Amino acid sequence: MERSMRQTEFIIIGGGPGGYEVAAELAAAGRKVILIERDRLGGTCLNRGCIPTKCLCAAASALLLISTASQFGIDVGQVTPDYSRTAARSNSVIDQLRQGIETMLRDVEVIHGEATLKQDKIISVNGEDLTADHIIIATGSKPASLDIPGAALAITSDEFLSLTELPQRVAIIGGGVIGLEFASIISAFGREVTVIEYCKEILPPFDSEIAKRLRTMLSRRGIKFVTSARVTSIEQGLRINYEAKRGHDSIEADLAIMAVGRRPVIPSGAEEAGIELDSRGFIKVDELMQTSVSGIYAVGDVNGLCMLAHAAAAQARRAIGSDVNLDVIPSAVFTQPEAAMVGLTEDQAKAKDYDIMIGKASYASNGKALAMGEADGTIKIIFARESGFILGCHIIGPHASDLIAEVAALMFGMTTREELADELVHGHPTLSEIIPAAARNAR
Repeated sequence: MERSMRQTEFIIIGGGPGGYEVAAELAAAGRKVILIERDRLGGTCLNRGCIPTKCLCAAASALLLISTASQFGIDVGQVTPDYSRTAARSNSVIDQLRQGIETMLRDVEVIHGEATLKQDKIISVNGEDLTADHIIIATGSKPASLDIPGAALAITSDEFLSLTELPQRVAIIGGGVIGLEFASIISAFGREVTVIEYCKEILPPFDSEIAKRLRTMLSRRGIKFVTSARVTSIEQGLRINYEAKRGHDSIEADLAIMAVGRRPVIPSGAEEAGIELDSRGFIKVDELMQTSVSGIYAVGDVNGLCMLAHAAAAQARRAIGSDVNLDVIPSAVFTQPEAAMVGLTEDQAKAKDYDIMIGKASYASNGKALAMGEADGTIKIIFARESGFILGCHIIGPHASDLIAEVAALMFGMTTREELADELVHGHPTLSEIIPAAARNAR
């Protein structure tokens, strides 16, 4: 007997930012939507990524602020951080946000189960066959691991975020966003941290000048860095062996964290259903996020274009027909201090043969930054000399992740350097005044 097949307008596989936001938007517009999620709503970002990490970052920031209270004339007694309570608070925030997502999806049919793709745009889940005119794959990614002996002795980001206590000595393999945020958190709780990075500088996607400055600032907090180092093995007892400029070396740790990127989670049956993957294993998509199968789209980490939660949500809107600008997407690393960027780095702009102007401004010249006692930071804006348009912006310092949003909006609106420097008015005293100051300094 053939199984009956149910038809709907939209099927979305994955309940993360690339799935639930557009599902709610479509349902609010009266469209019939089925959302399939095999785990918990919210995806990696809410459950094992952005949100729990930012909760821990907030605790780290509070600890560092307390440690500098004397500069404000405040004497603080003994401070005893309790990491288990910090972790518990993170879980409560996650639960609260998940309840909000469930409310947001009240008009969406949510099916909890493992989706399998079949030919002819058929989705099988929990013994039922479904089909739709539009299918969006938003299945995200999972932590990657080095193919080295002893790799299983290291934990992933998922496992780190489930810890309720921290050991004394921690080695982090990978100096990207995830590794640095973890390093900053662990250090703030008084533990020893060593970051081992394969590239010659941390944060490879970021502007090299900003990355170097961040490494210097984190080093002053006691975080150790080993760059241009290739980890070769991990031994029992947690000895991490690596090869660097000076030859073979090793460090010992009580905990090793593998933070070497992420790999796509491809739905079962995808390739058999005709969906093509690229050489890295991500789903191939066109400018509209459509896969090699007409009517099936892939957004977020699973396509590898930009592995950020807000990029996933934006790509999903593109997939349903919205004219979303995917060229201006800011990103941030929530270390202490924060670093953020949007657009091209200086090296990228030069590689594209742009004739550029660079404007810089220091937090140390900003009234609010001095009043806050957080004047160690800088902003760097890259302009096209002829047009005056902003090509990229790079910030390190307090609230960098918030300040970068203004520059992204200016880039979207094609604001010129002259307009930013001379015509836009910023409130005083605010950190945002650093932005036009950098534009004026480009002269």
